[in-house]
Amino acid sequence: MGASVVAVNPAEPAVSIESVTVKYGGGTAVRHVDATIELGTLTALIGPNGAGKSTLLNVISGLKRTAAGRVVLNSCIGDRIAYLPQQSALDRTFPIQVLDLVLLGAWQRTQSLRRVSDSDRQRAREALAVVGLQNVETRPIGSLSAGMLQRALFARLLMQDAQLLLLDEPFNAMDNRTTQDLLRVLETWHREGRTVVAVLHDIEQVRAHFTHALLLARQCVACGLIHTVLTAENLAMARDMATQWAGAAA
Repeated sequence: MGASVVAVNPAEPAVSIESVTVKYGGGTAVRHVDATIELGTLTALIGPNGAGKSTLLNVISGLKRTAAGRVVLNSCIGDRIAYLPQQSALDRTFPIQVLDLVLLGAWQRTQSLRRVSDSDRQRAREALAVVGLQNVETRPIGSLSAGMLQRALFARLLMQDAQLLLLDEPFNAMDNRTTQDLLRVLETWHREGRTVVAVLHDIEQVRAHFTHALLLARQCVACGLIHTVLTAENLAMARDMATQWAGAAA
């Protein structure tokens, strides 16, 4: 698709999370989180339910403010950030066709209200082909299955040509074929040197396809290479921390 990728030094941080605390209502979603996500890595953001994973992803994306601390992005990323929310956050009744949904990815790149060009339309069709959605461009998004909609949303991400991609539960409730096809898209991004951070729950999927992980339990339990993070001890610590906060709320 003629994607442009910034050359990166994998030893550099893409995202530096510095003592981040986020409040919600009268509680705390995450507390004093310190972590580094390296450039060009596939990083899984994992942890028990209620661990603050989506909250932290929203902080990195700039959609949520911190009560304390900050997130610093590498200068090579700039504003080249793409965010994929959970499907439950999307309005599937909005009257838009598949091709137009994908073309929304071009708007962030151009930052203008100009007419969509023939080149944009061709790139959008190529993106749909990459995710296996040929010949559906005129269908309304409300007619798509969950798997087809997720493929279309990945095509929109391809249009954005981002250096940092933030994905919130991208494979939740997806069939196996869709998951495998979209994992191949992530692996292509990785080969291109892009940085991907994804909220996930399937530990074996993380072990098989991701290079790094950030294990969160409202605090950072561990962050780094998969084999150093997904140890039995770290996973047990995260579960214990979840039990403690659940008990405190009861």
